[in-house]
Amino acid sequence: MNKTELIEHIAKSADISKAAAARSLDAVIDAVTTSLKNNDSVTLVGFGTFSVGERAARSGRNPRTGEVIKIKSAKVPKFRAGKLLKDAVN
Repeated sequence: MNKTELIEHIAKSADISKAAAARSLDAVIDAVTTSLKNNDSVTLVGFGTFSVGERAARSGRNPRTGEVIKIKSAKVPKFRAGKLLKDAVN
C-alpha cells in the first residue's frame, strides 16, 4: 500500500473527502516527524511507538576501493510495534 492508497482507504473508512484524508495524514506525519526531531517518542497505544535511536560511530569499507573509512554516529528513527498490531499480523 502506498500513500495514495492509504489516503483512499482513510477517506472511505472515515467517510470524508480524499483531500481531508490527505490533510489528516500529512498532519499526522508532520507531528511524528516534529516529535522525533525534538528527541521525543510518539506512542499510539496498540499500534506502536516511534522513537529516536543512536547509531554509534564505526569504521566501514569503501566497496570500490577497499579503503577503510570512518562512518559518523547518527540518529535514526525506530518503530516498535504494539501488541494489538503484532496480534493482528499473526
